[in-house]
Amino acid sequence: MLDHVSRRAVLSVGGASLLGLTFPQMLAAADSPRAKHKARAKSVIFLHQWGGPGQHETFDPKPDAPDNVRGWYKATKTKLPGVLFGERIPKLAAMADKLCVVRCLTHTMKNHNSAGYYSLTGVAPATDDQRLRDSIDLFPAYGSIVDKLSPAAKGVASFVAFPHVIADGSITPGQHASFLGKAHNPLFVNQDPSRADFKLPELTLPDSLTVERLENRKDILKLIDEQSDLLETSLVAQGLDESYQKAVAMLTSPRFKAAFDLSKEDKKTRDAYGRTTYGQSCLLARRVVEAGAKFVNVYFSRAIGGKGQGWDYHGFNKEDPKERLNELLPMTDQTLPALLNDLEDRGMLDGTLVVWVGEFGRTPRISSNGGRDHWPQCYCAVLAGGGTKKGFVYGASDKLGAYATVGQMRPEDLAATMFDALGIDPDTEIKDKLNRPLPVARGKPVSELFA
Repeated sequence: MLDHVSRRAVLSVGGASLLGLTFPQMLAAADSPRAKHKARAKSVIFLHQWGGPGQHETFDPKPDAPDNVRGWYKATKTKLPGVLFGERIPKLAAMADKLCVVRCLTHTMKNHNSAGYYSLTGVAPATDDQRLRDSIDLFPAYGSIVDKLSPAAKGVASFVAFPHVIADGSITPGQHASFLGKAHNPLFVNQDPSRADFKLPELTLPDSLTVERLENRKDILKLIDEQSDLLETSLVAQGLDESYQKAVAMLTSPRFKAAFDLSKEDKKTRDAYGRTTYGQSCLLARRVVEAGAKFVNVYFSRAIGGKGQGWDYHGFNKEDPKERLNELLPMTDQTLPALLNDLEDRGMLDGTLVVWVGEFGRTPRISSNGGRDHWPQCYCAVLAGGGTKKGFVYGASDKLGAYATVGQMRPEDLAATMFDALGIDPDTEIKDKLNRPLPVARGKPVSELFA
């Protein structure tokens, strides 16, 4: 029986793992709380724009502001009367009638790690401190809560994350299950899906080893010993000791495994997303959602600052912010429309809530370094699908893009909105390490965003 498999075998299967990755909760626990709300969406694709994209360059330009506010680019008209986007995202402007744009997100955390944790959990840290360190005392990721309260079907990862562990010096909190337990960690893919040789290390089943024989300790250890080299190329699947059945479920779920084989996509589709790490990650997100995943985190970049390092364009060290933006903006304008169009063409957009957001925005005024600094007081998010209104702008900022003048939405409200869309009551409580009941979201769903 599975109960008799040794801890060493379980941990070894975890280390070698089917995909060489951190496993999520694969099977719903019999006593798991269930969502009671009616769900608008089956899944969420959370596109986290690490570094903080500027509102002026994207979805809230200020073409009539002074030069040091207006910035490097002009604005472009959208299909919505009076609504302008930045000139470097014309494809998104052309499909504004399909988007739900939020222009009044706000909070007070100015450091990447504290603001990042806030944006990934919907819970503000006690202080705005760049030294905030990852800890199981902090709140779990959105996807881990979804895995706890509304898990996916057997053999499917509820929560999937890729292709980076984000950090600013130290690892940013909010990327795993924290006090919920390792069994609710994401299936984490730490590889670049744009590489020609993208392939997940896989603990394969020899023809001679049936599913039934997986219950035999001797056969398990032999299988692990024969494929122990996978341990060198994969992360330890922490949490497998809490539910050995998850490994068996994944080993016998060809449909979900097949979602990670991007070679099955035609060249035209892959080119549409862009042959970048981010582009192919968004394509992978569509594939795993199509296979049944409930919550997918796609991290735009691994770190912040410098060329190729995300949305952080201070202009430090004589770096040219415009050069960086000339890479970031066209990539965004290719990949996000491709994802939304692909979901729509496949009949998936109504059931998939796509959320594009960073941890904060950028300062209204360009600094003495020639770039923009951190600005959480007013920034933007874009939602699409999942029952959201099409061609809708929620909130407005002042003439400088500095503060909200109409509406106000905080990260905890965005958290509540996503949970509510998935049919999870935001007031549902989970318990922390001290057994204290805590609501999964500390804000309120913004009902105005939905049709």
